[in-house]
Amino acid sequence: MSLQPSTNIRTVALVGHGSVGKTTLVESLLAATGAIASRGTVEKGNTVCDFDPIEKQLGHSLQSALVSLTSADTRIHLLDTPGYPDFAGQAVGALAAADTALIVISAQTGIELTTERMFTLAGERGLCRMIVINKIDADNLDLGALVDDIRERFGKQCLLLDLPTHHAQEVVELLGHDDGDSDFASVAAAHRALIDQLIEEDDELMARYLEDGTDPSPQELHAPFEKALRAGHLIPILFVSAKTGAGVPQLLDALVKLAPNPAEGNPPPFYKTEAGVEEAYTAQPDDELPVLAHVFKVVMDPFIGKLGVFRVHQGTMRKDAQLFAGSAKRPFKVNHLYQLQGKDYVEVDALVPGDLGAVAKVDEIEFDCVLHDAHELDNVHLKPLLFPQPMQGLAVQTQRKGDEQRLFEILHKLELEDPCFTVERHPGTNETVIRGLGDMHLRSKMLRMQQQFKLELTTSEPQIAYRETILGKAEGHCRHKKQSGGAGQFGEVFLRVEPLARGAGFEFEDVVKGGAIPGVFMQAVEKGVQQALAEGAVAGFPLHDLRVTVYDGKTHAVDGKEVAFVAAARKATLEAVRAASPIVLEPVVNIEVIAPEAAIGDLTGDLASKRGHITGTQPRPMGTVAISGQMPLAELGDYQSRLKSLTGGQGSYSLAFSHYAQVSSDMQSRLASAFKPGNGADD
Repeated sequence: MSLQPSTNIRTVALVGHGSVGKTTLVESLLAATGAIASRGTVEKGNTVCDFDPIEKQLGHSLQSALVSLTSADTRIHLLDTPGYPDFAGQAVGALAAADTALIVISAQTGIELTTERMFTLAGERGLCRMIVINKIDADNLDLGALVDDIRERFGKQCLLLDLPTHHAQEVVELLGHDDGDSDFASVAAAHRALIDQLIEEDDELMARYLEDGTDPSPQELHAPFEKALRAGHLIPILFVSAKTGAGVPQLLDALVKLAPNPAEGNPPPFYKTEAGVEEAYTAQPDDELPVLAHVFKVVMDPFIGKLGVFRVHQGTMRKDAQLFAGSAKRPFKVNHLYQLQGKDYVEVDALVPGDLGAVAKVDEIEFDCVLHDAHELDNVHLKPLLFPQPMQGLAVQTQRKGDEQRLFEILHKLELEDPCFTVERHPGTNETVIRGLGDMHLRSKMLRMQQQFKLELTTSEPQIAYRETILGKAEGHCRHKKQSGGAGQFGEVFLRVEPLARGAGFEFEDVVKGGAIPGVFMQAVEKGVQQALAEGAVAGFPLHDLRVTVYDGKTHAVDGKEVAFVAAARKATLEAVRAASPIVLEPVVNIEVIAPEAAIGDLTGDLASKRGHITGTQPRPMGTVAISGQMPLAELGDYQSRLKSLTGGQGSYSLAFSHYAQVSSDMQSRLASAFKPGNGADD
């Protein structure tokens, strides 16, 4: 792939709900520009982007895929993202690499759950947004009603950029046209609405238009179009049929002529931290400046090893260059520099701002890290992305003795790749629990461990991730004194605990005066406090949302030991927590169920019977309804099978963490009675 100047680069993420045709649309764009000889199909499993065997097996995109194409001397990088809610982490990560988000909507099903979420997230990240209505060749469509729904839910700034004609066999562009024969609206009226919106961005054009009524030329409208895109004052709507190719040339034309290059989009939200102060840092898309790139994806390739996939925001990254990963003191050498074309790694010599690339076999690279070649950029980082919290859990165990170490190594690799996949080890229950965003998310991980790594596992329902906290303030004290012939152990700790706001975490404060506890032992004191918080005081669950303040203590010139202060702090913390009205909290999730309208009564009744709270229902296309609500995660263990039974297999659901709530007194008593403190507990 030849090196393009940044002005000739577009970086675009295709986002939207599952099955709206994003992968097929990418195939059509690749075929239209000659990047591939012919268009593959998801059904045949021969698309460029869905190349993973498990993707083909499950029939869904599981990860973001990168491809590039060239149109009118412009290099367009496309990120095809998963639309199924279980794989939202890959779609969210792709937003950090793009200047433009193409929100793809199916003309058959309309605006769906993931569509709304990604539209909002893209706007919050400052991306320019375009809406693409796909599948306009389908029968019995009401495209006018769909456009009205888009404008009602996403805003009046959503305006038509083109229109389908001749029963969706062709698409006509509106800029530069003022007449035509549309299937559902007047081309002239849509053209006028677009012009009126754009001239509001330019006082000179507005004045001239008001004076003589002359329409600006498409060239004069380019600057106000870019300004309106950046500000979110204009969100163009385009129509395509990825299957027939209708509208694909117009979409390519819009990406080349109207989508922003790296210098025209909103600057990515970088920050620089120095001396504890965080200030905004603006990356300049200049190929002569020091290199600054952001890793938005990590792939553990079975053949090439660890692959860091990044977006270049500043400077020119070259093969054989020396780069730093974050604040690392030692650089690594870029032995090979790649651009990705689906599953293929295309080696290149250099990448400029706006390019997407990858480097392999660099241990220091992690998801979300910054790559650079100047120490002045050591502390630069990108504003963190807001990923959904993994709540669905599965306890896993190896079938063969001796595979335990392999299991942990493989799970670590999967964690590195996926920001929405976590692994927990619970010593008390001897459980290894994997957590993801849903049943299919976890099933894909299990299939990968089985097929790629040849690891056979058994699974079971995991323990719910309860937490403990406190409602009041209390003090604790412990003197740890041990004498056994030789040197003894002595450490005494006085501390107090108090609650923090829900979700605040943990704070440790040292207000000891006069060296009553020497500074050399304060780390041991904090270690003991952390041990107590990890094991819990009521029912054996980790303690959160509290402050522990150490205010006094004693040591001994000879017998003062770290181990003594660890033990004293741990016991003092447990004593204080038990006197501070401790409670158990359970995770509550937001749930959205999509199901046939006829099943709404059974579904709402079932959710209510499981301590659920219905927050709303909304009609959806094709005779379906969306039911929104909240319910405790503990009630969702068998929900997949219940939903299947209640909807005849036609229902689907998604979860998102909401908050932690106090359990009932009866449940707390049951959990507490089942708790068996470990060795050394102060009971």
